[in-house]
Amino acid sequence: MRSLFRYLLKNYGFFLFILLEVISLIFVFNYNRYQKAKYLSSSNRLAASVYNSYSKSINYFRLTGINRELAEENAKLKALLQTVHGPGIVLDSVLSETKEVGPVYRYISARVINNSVNKPFNYITLNKGRKHGIKPDQGIISSDGVVGVITDVSESYSVGLSVLNQRWSVSARLKDSGFFGSLMWDGNDYRFASLTEIPFHVPLTPGDTVVTSGFSTIFPEGVMIGTIHSFEQPEGDNYYKIRVELSSNFKTLSFVEVIENVKKTEIEQLENLTLENERGN
Repeated sequence: MRSLFRYLLKNYGFFLFILLEVISLIFVFNYNRYQKAKYLSSSNRLAASVYNSYSKSINYFRLTGINRELAEENAKLKALLQTVHGPGIVLDSVLSETKEVGPVYRYISARVINNSVNKPFNYITLNKGRKHGIKPDQGIISSDGVVGVITDVSESYSVGLSVLNQRWSVSARLKDSGFFGSLMWDGNDYRFASLTEIPFHVPLTPGDTVVTSGFSTIFPEGVMIGTIHSFEQPEGDNYYKIRVELSSNFKTLSFVEVIENVKKTEIEQLENLTLENERGN
């Protein structure tokens, strides 16, 4: 301890210089918009690069599981194509028919390079950004179901709200009965979320499937969210308190898909025009 004090006393000038430099830089970045913007941009790029390198190292040891996920997803897609049009279906024909019947969704694959599950407000960082076609307000799904929504985008990376974020809710529907409500995480267990606004007269059974309602331009209708784990009928209320077991395992997310609704702008313009007409009347 004495040696340390002697060393600090001997070199106090150097340490004082470093301290003053740090204080000066803090003032420069906090009170000058240009320098602050440059600092935040550089730090975000550095953080994304570190997350990317870390994620690559982790994924190297998870190749077996990742390959299994990809194989399962391919099997699901083949089964779906055969169900829709029978064996020998050509993907282009599916796309052309989809364009005729409704909104077309484009899927952009991405790798998760950072993800949290134990905070009140959890986010997901992806290795795709603006140059790959990623934009804010696009949905994020995995092979198992809904994951989140894009909020911020840089040239090469993007960040999204996870379903495990108390600031965001998903418009959800009971697959069998068709009744819809809002699904939101309660901040506790990463495996479960709460579904609200389902009235008491709707018959419920544990294991019932919960999917996206399609009432927004973020997700297509029918994307898996989870299954009913349990439910209650609170006294003095008209709606169930439903606990939903999420289909996506947020602790093992590796690859996801970002959904772009190519007709989103057209739909939103029409809806905004309707609102403006109502205000005018």
